[in-house]
Amino acid sequence: MKSTVSSIKFHAALRGLPSFSRHFKNGTAPRMGVTWIAPSVDYVRNSWHDMQDHRLPAAPIMEVQTPTTYDSSLAPPGKHTLSVWCPYAPPHLKDDAWSNNNLREKEAEVIIENLSDYLPELRQLIIVSKLLTPLDIEERISLTDGNIRHIDMTPSQLFSSRPLAGWSSYRTPIKGLYLCGAGTHPGGEVTGAPGHNAAAAVLQDLRSNL
Repeated sequence: MKSTVSSIKFHAALRGLPSFSRHFKNGTAPRMGVTWIAPSVDYVRNSWHDMQDHRLPAAPIMEVQTPTTYDSSLAPPGKHTLSVWCPYAPPHLKDDAWSNNNLREKEAEVIIENLSDYLPELRQLIIVSKLLTPLDIEERISLTDGNIRHIDMTPSQLFSSRPLAGWSSYRTPIKGLYLCGAGTHPGGEVTGAPGHNAAAAVLQDLRSNL
């Protein structure tokens, strides 16, 4: 099983709600939900190649969320929260280490700078921010290499080969031990499908043993 792709998470507390005014002259609806920043195929390709070379992407892909537009209880009145996923991050770096705090600050600045191209007032809105590296994610929630999908979502690790050949039915060679979660079919994202399918496999086995 291969785990070569990780993520970076950036959190910020904001003085107000940011707007994509640079690219939408009239701004956007306050409940902007989730916005992906990946403006071209070359942009995505370059980010991927940087990650494959164990370097931090110079222009990261960003999944931007403002949770407070849906749940105002997450911040004081008038304030907002910002959450950014950067999905292509190398678990291990070629010329540095994630344990380097200066690197964490440098990457936070890369994200703020790139995101400011779309949210021009972002820097002035930030009260406090925090960046979680792949190492932080691994240490906090025990995900190897900080891989939120447990293993890579690549052709050799999908469908009947997820997590590996012979284990794709949620069953294992150990009697009574079943698998579910992002490392099983159909993979990551919050769908509930792996747990649903694993429960169905357990019920099927229980019925067959009656």
